[in-house]
Amino acid sequence: MATAVSSIVSEGGPQVGTGIVPGPILLLGAPGVGKGTQAKELVKLWGIPQISTGDLLRANVSSGTELGKMAHEIMLRGELVTDDLVNQMVAARLSEPDTLRGFILDGYPRTLNQADWLDERLARAGKSASEAGAASLPVVAISIQVDYTQLLRRITGRRNCPVCQTIYNVYSKPPLQEGVCDLEGAALVQRSDDTERCFEGRMRTYEALTAPVVEHYRALGRFTEVNGDHAVAEVAADIVSAVGRLRSGS
Repeated sequence: MATAVSSIVSEGGPQVGTGIVPGPILLLGAPGVGKGTQAKELVKLWGIPQISTGDLLRANVSSGTELGKMAHEIMLRGELVTDDLVNQMVAARLSEPDTLRGFILDGYPRTLNQADWLDERLARAGKSASEAGAASLPVVAISIQVDYTQLLRRITGRRNCPVCQTIYNVYSKPPLQEGVCDLEGAALVQRSDDTERCFEGRMRTYEALTAPVVEHYRALGRFTEVNGDHAVAEVAADIVSAVGRLRSGS
């Protein structure tokens, strides 16, 4: 499977090579499972964009859009940006032409309300001649699963070089000299939130928020899981296969 993704890309383009029209794909997974890494693999494979609500919020705020101004005011009050405002940002992003063959969703939909809104929006797009295309297909959700202990080691073992930003892991990718960057000789640092206590809190939050979204797509027959505790290329190939199965309804 690990060679499947690279061979697909070399055989005349992503969509032709896989025989799969990707459409909207939601990647789910606990902190540290590698959603960002896998999203990048799928972007390269299919030539479709990754859509992250965090990126959308930052882009709207920095560009000073009306939605960005509204979000900025909410965040200044220490409040959470509402589902409605996030949905409007997503709607604006989905109107751009690079989403017509599909897109990778990362961090959205995060709530059941967002999932319902997105499903309705895509269903409406499917009935519109001007918007019809792969992006009007229903969302398929893929959850990347990694053992809790392995996730904990991935998070708490991370160390960063403050100079070149190289990331190490004391368990799986240690530096040659303990606590020192191989390239810069600088002392490695650990992020303040890469602790077991912070990780446990993030896991509880993730599970509480995500459970209704998972059950939503599971009930619709558009949800599956893949094992994320393999090489990057192998996990990507498994995701591609999972998308194919869900799109074919098998």
